[in-house]
Amino acid sequence: MRRLKWLFAIILLWGCASVLKVHDIPEVRLDQAAFFPTIEAHTNAPILAGNHIDVLRNGDETFPVMLREIKHAQSTITMAQYLYEDGAIAHEFAEAFADRCRAGVSVNILLDDHGSQKAPSDIIKMMKDFGCHVEYFRRVKVEGIIFPWRLLRYNYRSHRRILVIDGRVGFTGGYGISEAWTGNGRTPEHWRDTNARIEGPAVKFLQSGFAESWLEATGVVIGGKAFFPPLEARGDVPAQIVKSSPTGGSFQSYMLFLLSINSAQKTIAITNPYFIPDEVMTEALVKAVARGVKVFVLAPAKIDSQLAYTVSRGHYGPLLRGGVQIFEYQVCLLHAKTMVVDGVWATLGSTNFDNRSFALNQEINLTVYDHAVATRLEEIFHEDLKYAKQVTYEEWKSRGIYERLVELFAFPVKDQL
Repeated sequence: MRRLKWLFAIILLWGCASVLKVHDIPEVRLDQAAFFPTIEAHTNAPILAGNHIDVLRNGDETFPVMLREIKHAQSTITMAQYLYEDGAIAHEFAEAFADRCRAGVSVNILLDDHGSQKAPSDIIKMMKDFGCHVEYFRRVKVEGIIFPWRLLRYNYRSHRRILVIDGRVGFTGGYGISEAWTGNGRTPEHWRDTNARIEGPAVKFLQSGFAESWLEATGVVIGGKAFFPPLEARGDVPAQIVKSSPTGGSFQSYMLFLLSINSAQKTIAITNPYFIPDEVMTEALVKAVARGVKVFVLAPAKIDSQLAYTVSRGHYGPLLRGGVQIFEYQVCLLHAKTMVVDGVWATLGSTNFDNRSFALNQEINLTVYDHAVATRLEEIFHEDLKYAKQVTYEEWKSRGIYERLVELFAFPVKDQL
């Protein structure tokens, strides 16, 4: 068994991809007419007017709204979820899905095989027994053991969080269906996260993200008005859904973050639990400071992977020297993945600020050009800073020998974190 584990680890390292090296970035500011077309071209995602966006914090604000929409579904429910594990909230969602199946609603649920490996079999069986279609994304199959190179695909996960009701109302963010995401994000047992409820034309592209992953996992094509109804304007927010599928050679999430950082003229506020920027991203952030942009990064002081935390801190040096202000959230595990640029351009979703999200996983993000939504996310950012501690360059330089050794020896695996 131990030999098999080592073989699997070697195969994953051998199969680790990285983003394409970007050598030259156009100087397109956020306030220039060319910014939208540039972002659309490099993310392969149109920016659509007419959306309504509700920002939802933590499980206290997110799960009740999701369950309400599920219970009112009339025709279809689609959900792609990276993490689904045992607990009261998991059973509540399963029962809501099963209830709609009994009412004749088509329910399609796609769970990532790695992230949802702890999903209880009784929950899955109950949903299937009532007619829900539950599938797993990239399960390890027998031929993967016989032909180990086929395990390479297992390293490319679906990290997307998608919930779409009747093709009209959508949710995305960083949430998992787990007790860890319940609560208000201010106590040790409950994670801090930020999610969104979406109505309007952008929902079609959230559904498209589900359809892409579902097709790969099942070979089934979803379509028709039940999944893709005509969508009228529900608000006045321009928004886009950026979905990244690196195994197809596309790195849309990476380009979204890089071009957004490069466009900033005033402020950048980044919240991310796995903050491991590469050299290009680090340089872009430092250059932003040099041109007068105030750059703030909020990362966790506690995380579910001590190795990832140590590797992340190892990247602080050049950023701190360059004037980037870095804070660490103290009270619980910070899992929100947001970025706000110049108080008007903002993104949130499943994407971590690391190579695994940019080059290995399927990811999905909502991006908006709206002062009200961006201001709300900035307010949340500054509220979180009250529970954070700033990291200084002097403190970072004085980190212990153990931390430095971990940084050194983690080099071969850092792109997998």
